[in-house]
Amino acid sequence: MPWLAAATLCVTLIQICSSSTLSTTSEADKIASLPGQPKVSFSQYAGYIPVDEKQQRALFYYFAEAEADPASKPLVLWLNGGPGCSSIGAGAFCEHGPFKPSGDVLLKNDYSWNKEANMLYLESPAGVGFSYSVNTSFYNSVDDKMTGHYVPQLAKLIVQSKLFNLKGIAIGNPLLEFNTDLNSRAEFFWSHGLISDATYESFNTICNYSQIRRQAQSGTLTPVCSRVASEASREISKYIDTYDVTLDVCLSTISSQSAALNKLQQTEKIDVCVEDKTLKYLNRKEVQEALHARLIGISSWTVCSDVLSYEMQNLEIPTISILGELVKSGIHVLVYSGDQDSAIPLLGTRTLVNNLAKQLGLNTTVPYRVWFEESQVAGWTQVYGDILSYATVRGASHEAPFSQPERSLVLFSSFLGGRPLPEGLMSEPAVKTNKYYQ
Repeated sequence: MPWLAAATLCVTLIQICSSSTLSTTSEADKIASLPGQPKVSFSQYAGYIPVDEKQQRALFYYFAEAEADPASKPLVLWLNGGPGCSSIGAGAFCEHGPFKPSGDVLLKNDYSWNKEANMLYLESPAGVGFSYSVNTSFYNSVDDKMTGHYVPQLAKLIVQSKLFNLKGIAIGNPLLEFNTDLNSRAEFFWSHGLISDATYESFNTICNYSQIRRQAQSGTLTPVCSRVASEASREISKYIDTYDVTLDVCLSTISSQSAALNKLQQTEKIDVCVEDKTLKYLNRKEVQEALHARLIGISSWTVCSDVLSYEMQNLEIPTISILGELVKSGIHVLVYSGDQDSAIPLLGTRTLVNNLAKQLGLNTTVPYRVWFEESQVAGWTQVYGDILSYATVRGASHEAPFSQPERSLVLFSSFLGGRPLPEGLMSEPAVKTNKYYQ
C-alpha cells in the first residue's frame, strides 16, 4: 500500500541522523570531504535508501549535521518539488546547504540552514537526480499516491502512522489550489508592469492561466487561449526569470559578454548561475565518488528529471485542506512566499491561507505586519491561532533562500524556535535557542 511504503520510508529517514544524534548511522555513508570543500567541523553523509529491493529502487540522500551541538538540534527533511526536481541540487547546493559551487571549489554558505538544524536532503521520487529504479517502468507511473504532493501529503502520512513526533512543516511558494494559484499570475504580472492592461483584461475575460495550463497539458490548447498566452509571453519576454521577476537571468557566455560590453549587467550579489555550476559540479566523477553516488540508467545528473513521467493531472489535487487537517492535529504550519515569484505568486497563496484560517475558526494572533532582518524590512507576516502562519520574504524568488539567504535563515530559525518573526529593528541576533526542541 502506498501509505505503508511511505511510512517505511519515514522510519528509514529517521535513521540517517549523525552518529552524535542516533547510533544507527552507517559509517560507510560518511563523507570524508567533498572535492574543493573548505574545512568544516560538522559531519556529512550521503548514500542510498532502498525502498523496493524487488524492483531495485533506491532514493539518494545527503545529510549535513548541524554545525554545533547536533544532538540538541531538530532533524529537518527538505524536499524540492518540481515535480521531479532535486532536493540536493536545488535545495542543498543552490538554496541553503552548507556549500555553493564556484568553479572547481565549494564556497562556505554563511547562511546555511544547518546552523539551526540537522539537514536531510532527499532526491525523490526514484528517477530524480541520483535516485533510481532498475525497473524503469516505474518512471511512467509516478503520481501523488506514491510520492505525496511532497510535503503536505507526506506530513499527513507521518501523522497517521505515528512513527515519530512531527513538530511542524514549512512550505515555500507552494501549489495549494490549482485555479487560485495559477490565476493569480495575471494580476501579479500586471501589477509588476510585465503585461499590458489589454492583456490583463484578456486573462480576465477571454482565457485565464488555469485554462491555458489545463489545455496545454491535455494537448487541447484552443486558438483563443493560445493567442492570449502568446501575447503575454511576447510582452514578458524570454529575458525575465519568472521565478523572480526582478532578478537578472543567467546568460550564455556570448550574451554575457555582449551585455557587459553594453553595460547592461551589473555585478550581482546573488550568483544567478549557481544552478549551472551545480550541474557541472555534481557531474564530476570525483564528486560522485565522494558522495557515494551512481548513475543508474542515465548518462548524467540533472537538476530536474529527464526520465520521470509524472502524472501532471495530480497538480490539480488541492492540498490546502490537508494543511487544515495538519493544523487540527496540532502540527505547526508555516506557509511562506518569496514575493517576486510569478510562478506561484503570493497573491493566491495569501488568499488561500487566510480563507483556511477562517474555515478553521482560527483567530488572528499576530495581525498582518512587517518583520525585520537586521535593520531592514524582510517581509510581512500574519499568524492565526499560534499554529498557522503566513509570511512573505521581501525581494525573494520562488526559491526564497537562493535570492534572500539572510532573511530566509531568520524565517527558518524563528519557525524552529517557535518565536514570532522579529517585529522591530533588531538589537540582538535573531537566531536564538530553539524552543520547540529543548
